[in-house]
Amino acid sequence: MPMRRWIVPLLWGLHRWIYARTGGRLGGRVVGMPVLLLRTRGRRTGRPHCVALTYLPDGSRYVVIASNGGAGRHPHWYRNLRAHGFAEIQVGSHTISVSARAAGGAERARLWQRAVQAYPGYARYQRRTRRVIPAVILAPP
Repeated sequence: MPMRRWIVPLLWGLHRWIYARTGGRLGGRVVGMPVLLLRTRGRRTGRPHCVALTYLPDGSRYVVIASNGGAGRHPHWYRNLRAHGFAEIQVGSHTISVSARAAGGAERARLWQRAVQAYPGYARYQRRTRRVIPAVILAPP
């Protein structure tokens, strides 16, 4: 297990680097879903952070799932979005400024169903945790 603590972040870092350098031609899909790069600012430090996330297109919006693998805490990127409400995404070779909000009610139910259909692992993640996993809508202004 100690090896996993450094190798997984190394591989995801390499994935982000390759995606950014190739405009998403390499690393543009994971588990059959499209990938975007989400760039946020740390909620406490203000430092830039970047994470690769699978997404669902929803009209002109992008929906990402804050699953954190079913962990009991929301992922850092989600907490950063809640603190600031805006971010930048890279979809392929295009960079877009977006506002962010968690979907609620019927909208979340619809998006969650689509997410589970696209990647059944999300249902397993929800069973692992007591928190309701957010479906986050990233929308251009």
